[in-house]
Amino acid sequence: MAEGGAPGAGGLTGAEAAARLAQYGPNEIGQERRHRIRELAGKLSGPVPWMLEAAIVLEIAAGKAAEAVIIALLVVFNAVLSFVQEDKAHGALALLRQRLQVRARVRRDGRWQVTDARDLVPGDLVHVRLGDVVPADVTVTDGTVRADQSVLTGESAQAEAGPGGRLFAGSLLRRGEATGTVTATGAATYYGRTAELVRTARTVSHLEQTIFRVVWALLALDGALVVAIGAYGIVTNLPLAELLPFVLILVVASVPVALPATFTLATALGAAELAHAGVLATRLSAIEEAAAMDLLCTDKTGTITANKLAVATVRPYRGAEVSQVLALAAAASDDATQDPIDLAVLAAARSAGVAGPAARLSFTPFDPATKRSEAVIRQDGSRVRVVKGAPQVVAALAEASPAVSQDVAAMADGGARVLAVASGAPPGPGGPGLELAGLISLADPPRPDSAVLIARLTELGIRVIMVTGDTAATATAVARQVGIGTRIGHAATVQEPAAPRARPAVPATGPAEPEDGLGFDVLAGVLPEDKLRLVERAQRAGHVTGMTGDGVNDAPALRRAEVGIAVATATDVAKSAASIVLTDPGLANIVAAVETGRRVYQRMLTYTLNKIVKTFQIALFLAVGLLVTRQFVTTPRLVLLLLFANDFVTMSLAADHVSFSPRPDRWRVPALSLAALGIAVPWLAVSFATFYAGRDVLHLGLPATQTLVFVMLVATGQATVYLVRERRHLWHSRPSTWMLTATAADLVVVLILASLGILMAPVPLGYLLVLLGAVGAATLILDAVKVPLLRRIAVR
Repeated sequence: MAEGGAPGAGGLTGAEAAARLAQYGPNEIGQERRHRIRELAGKLSGPVPWMLEAAIVLEIAAGKAAEAVIIALLVVFNAVLSFVQEDKAHGALALLRQRLQVRARVRRDGRWQVTDARDLVPGDLVHVRLGDVVPADVTVTDGTVRADQSVLTGESAQAEAGPGGRLFAGSLLRRGEATGTVTATGAATYYGRTAELVRTARTVSHLEQTIFRVVWALLALDGALVVAIGAYGIVTNLPLAELLPFVLILVVASVPVALPATFTLATALGAAELAHAGVLATRLSAIEEAAAMDLLCTDKTGTITANKLAVATVRPYRGAEVSQVLALAAAASDDATQDPIDLAVLAAARSAGVAGPAARLSFTPFDPATKRSEAVIRQDGSRVRVVKGAPQVVAALAEASPAVSQDVAAMADGGARVLAVASGAPPGPGGPGLELAGLISLADPPRPDSAVLIARLTELGIRVIMVTGDTAATATAVARQVGIGTRIGHAATVQEPAAPRARPAVPATGPAEPEDGLGFDVLAGVLPEDKLRLVERAQRAGHVTGMTGDGVNDAPALRRAEVGIAVATATDVAKSAASIVLTDPGLANIVAAVETGRRVYQRMLTYTLNKIVKTFQIALFLAVGLLVTRQFVTTPRLVLLLLFANDFVTMSLAADHVSFSPRPDRWRVPALSLAALGIAVPWLAVSFATFYAGRDVLHLGLPATQTLVFVMLVATGQATVYLVRERRHLWHSRPSTWMLTATAADLVVVLILASLGILMAPVPLGYLLVLLGAVGAATLILDAVKVPLLRRIAVR
């Protein structure tokens, strides 16, 4: 796979082609192999699996094989659930490789033949015609063609190539035919270089980082308590056989066993919800990342705009009407050509109710050599010649005033393409010449929903930057129409090393520039590499970045962004590289993705805050309880049961009824820990009150008191869920039916086990019901404290 090769008028011989194939390799993109076993094994590595695996070792060391097996099953459950969900995504490289699996006409051994495109080599002579996908990068030697390169560049304007011009692999020929020499194949083509960018682009999940910070915060608490208890054990000569079970209890109680599974389940349910709304999530972490997204870099063509030319303005001359100019332009257009300009003119004529000519006597399609199309029509019994084409060409034929060039410049100022239309008698001796009838500007208009989308994203606290390979004038015109802004940045801006104040210049009257080096609303004239650099620059500045796009050129940036969004009309390559794919036309579903992501964040915030509260409560209760009472306030088996009674039941939070926040969400673990401590301390008082009431007031004995403590921990655990799920008072919103059912079932099962003495010492049911009532009363009191506490610490 290489670039180079001298053109040969007669093509290569079979022997030369074989030698070059051996030298350069096949004309295809190397496919990245997936190692499924390695991916699955990777799910067993990380902060939570490590802590669970350490707990397994401690269980085995303590001779508790059953508990070790249960925890091992939890580890496997977490890994398999995450692996199965993420296995649904397809690799972009595979689709890029398929794109090159086409047939090509190549001249070998002095004759033309058809071969697989993968066998092409630099120096081959190939022939392409209307409708062909260009099989490699080619330099045209003969003929003229017009190529649709939007699949590569993302821009709607077609490229014209004559002798000496270049055609890129993956382009679709819309007009003409040509012969040319292959100059690059495989990974050396424009397509191939994009594939390499997709392969090397990676992003780090903020969700993984959050889990890591939460786990290490809990581990730090465990470590401090273990050191304190170890010192206590040494001073009091506590036997190691008694100390080891305590350490085991402490570790198991603090491990957020269900954290990965709950996060995965919540995002999977969010993905299912989005699928019904026309949004497919190919990477689950993107749903949670959408909650934190504060910057959206959006492609212009096919994303903000419709990727379809349309008539923008018509300027008539010599007293003509707009409808007359459109009628003449339509006469020099034809549906059969499928030329985007002809189709746009005909659509505008139909929309204006313009009737076509009574009879068209002849028609000459657009010729790149003459830069015009022509028709002869019969109008009012006379033959009329109509010419439509490049303004400078038509103006010269009509001998128009030089002032017309000023009108052309004014109409093209916003990046529009301008056509001139002239009419007159057919060529003949002594006949009148052509007269300029008018000018028509064409542009790729914004989608109808783009302006509303930009306004809604702004309301949600998401800044939008439009990124395009088009000119600054065209991009600014579109940005102004949809409300993005008009501050212009250029490709060189992101090609420079990032620096705190390395920002492009903006008008002095514009809004204040951000301190992230992204002081522009529109980035024009960019290449695929620049889009990738923009995303990386934004990420280095601390932004959680989204990127929308539809073309192959967008794929590397879509892969690198935390939230890569491919629109419904995107190429398979772009969809494969993205983490979110819109299946309905338009962009409105981006808002649905953001809102769903923020709902998922609220559910996960509730789970995490609840887990930190319970860890503080249980860990401090176990440690301080041992120090104060010189007894274990619970047993290893009851702590393991507590995992199922609390952690896995609270997985129902994944489907809870929640609202979304109006601004991007960020995980603030220190603030969460402070809020959790404020809620855990009152529960700690309830825990000690329960222990002393059972042992000293009810005289239940230590085993039954431990059972009473277990029921209290389950009840307060469930109460905490309802406390923290609502930042206002707990009765302000109704929990989901699934959550209420899970809580009720949990308490019923625990009451049955405790009252009948299954897996624990029995406690009279009456005592247990009184305990539940006391916990309920304490919950209402704590709710009054919680509201100002969370507001003060700014947990939302």
